[in-house]
Amino acid sequence: MFNSLLIIAIALILGLLSTRLMKVLGLPNVTGYLIIGLIIGPHALGQFLPGAAESFEGLKIVSTVALGFIGFSIGVEFKFSHIKEIGKSAVTITLFQAISATFCVDAVLILIGLIPAVGMPVHEAIIMGAIATATAPAATLMVVRQYKAKGVVTGTLLPVVALDDAVGLIVFAISNSIALSLASGAAVTALDIVVWPLVEIICSLAIGIGIGALLSLVPRFFKSRDNRTIASIVCVFLCLGICELFSVMKEKAWIPFGLSDLLVCMMAGATFVNMRKEAPQIMEGTDRWTPVVLMLFFILSGAELDVMMFSNPMVLVCILLYIVARCCGKYFGTMAGAAITKSDKTVRKYLGITLFPQAGVAIGMATMCNNEFTKIGMADIGAKIVTITMCAVMIYELVGPVLTKWALTKAGEIDPANLRQSRRSKKKLAADAANGMYGTAAPADGVDQTSAADTPAANEAPVNEGKKD
Repeated sequence: MFNSLLIIAIALILGLLSTRLMKVLGLPNVTGYLIIGLIIGPHALGQFLPGAAESFEGLKIVSTVALGFIGFSIGVEFKFSHIKEIGKSAVTITLFQAISATFCVDAVLILIGLIPAVGMPVHEAIIMGAIATATAPAATLMVVRQYKAKGVVTGTLLPVVALDDAVGLIVFAISNSIALSLASGAAVTALDIVVWPLVEIICSLAIGIGIGALLSLVPRFFKSRDNRTIASIVCVFLCLGICELFSVMKEKAWIPFGLSDLLVCMMAGATFVNMRKEAPQIMEGTDRWTPVVLMLFFILSGAELDVMMFSNPMVLVCILLYIVARCCGKYFGTMAGAAITKSDKTVRKYLGITLFPQAGVAIGMATMCNNEFTKIGMADIGAKIVTITMCAVMIYELVGPVLTKWALTKAGEIDPANLRQSRRSKKKLAADAANGMYGTAAPADGVDQTSAADTPAANEAPVNEGKKD
């Protein structure tokens, strides 16, 4: 009989093996994790293994925990001093491309949903529109650093990528609340569509600020790296626990709104990093153990993919339309934002293409949505949203880095010498990476990045620091 611990062990072993294969194929690790999850999941091989399906169901707590750390890591990148430095241009472009992607996907899927055979109701379209905002920073920054891209497009791209997911989480919180109200079938009022979603966002931000402020007090009393790491982990669990408490109260009709797990954790991280200068160093301890959680999260996310849905050609149509509509929204939204801020013409022409990749945060949104719809007895809707998102992510992860490289090359920001240099043997590339030539990637999609333990800051930490306090 398969049990949860055995499933975890098998998933992690296969996940590790998949990284070797992905390296040979030149694909991101997250693609391998999703494929492994799909193969061993309850909709594929898992259905033939005694007890496997029930074990996968019992591992949903892992996905919830991973969502918390994804949100927290996004918040840690949200420094107000950094926002002041990047100026209004990047902020404007970020808002325009995120909202444009949402509206494009919403409009296309709602219109196609008018065809009875498609089966895409309004609440599903609204959710997909919100998920469309998310961008994968790891895939984009991997290309920037590998080819040492420099120029006005790259300079604008980096802050936009940093801000994008924060904007996306707010859009998702609003859209998710509206979609749940519409899907419930009850009479929908202005309170359900406008007031309660705003209350949910405000309360999520307020509680996140409060927990982040409490975490910022910890370094005053605990000096050791280990204790500070424990405190940051406790912070994420506290955020998730309070969100679950609100969810239970909403189910029992004690309160008319819940909280957004991602938004609360993001705000806690943002508050912490803005109140404590040593926050990045403290986060290095958390980064040392979260890769295993994130690997398992992506494998479990792949396991949610129901391959039987592909027997319905309309699902494939929805996947294709989602991908096309999102890309159009990102591209033309970026172009509009760049035009308003009078950015360079290369920014208008090529920046939007570099924002196509999508991975961890989008999967997190889909997983959270799946959990919410399952709670109200609409698991089929959550499964459909997960299926569309997973397929889109795998496609984006395959073609996104290639398009980013093409756009930056066309913009004249990748030196041809660096392109030739990138064709060196894999052995030489591995040696350069070990020597720090390419640096480390952004933390939001952590499984694709260099371990925090490999960064100079981590290596320079005093050996006996963990023995203090």
